[in-house]
Order: sequence, then C-alpha cells, then structure tokens
Amino acid sequence: MATTTGRYSPAWIRVLLAQPWIGALVRLALVSAFLIGGINKAMHFDAAIAEQAHFGLHPPALWAALAVVVEIGGSLCIVFRRFTWLGAGSLGMLTLVAMAVANDFWNQTGAARFMALNS
Repeated sequence: MATTTGRYSPAWIRVLLAQPWIGALVRLALVSAFLIGGINKAMHFDAAIAEQAHFGLHPPALWAALAVVVEIGGSLCIVFRRFTWLGAGSLGMLTLVAMAVANDFWNQTGAARFMALNS
C-alpha cells in the first residue's frame, strides 16, 4: 500500500513520513489510551470487575474481560494494520458503551458537564 506524503507538505514532513517506522508510532500514539487502559485492567482485574459492577454492568467479570480484550486486541489490530476495520470498530463501540454507561454528560450542568464532555 502506497503512502501519500503530500506534494505540498514541507520537506521535513515528507522526510518524516517516508520513514517506515513512523506509521506504527503514530498509530500507537493514537490508541495509547485504550492500550494502557486494557493493560491496566488486565493487571488489576479485580479492580476492573469492581469498576464494571459500579456502573451496573452484570455480570461484571464478563464485561471486564470483554473490555480487556477489546482495548488490547483492538489497539493491536490498529498498530499492526491487521483487521484495522475490526479494531477501530470495536474501540468505537467500546467508546459508545462507555459514554452511555459511565459518562452521562446529558444529566450534568455547568463545569461538570464541560469536564464530562472533554474526558
């Protein structure tokens, strides 16, 4: 797959984008929050279960395991460009569920609403 570096980009950008490792680094940066969250949940699985229970998701162990698999698996799909559509879609669905369950910004006002919308 060819990478378009942009004929109107500054020279230093073209040089940077021509490096074979830069794509993986950028993709890693893009999914880093999900990857770190998934690893943290896997390392502290009891806390991940408690988090799911706190938000009313039952059975909490199943939801915690699903979150770990989606956060780590989806991130790796994107970083390594294998089943990227599946990784991006699963992380998108995870974000949608998390927003609906844990980040009810529509019920908040003022500064709390602003902070919830920007988290």
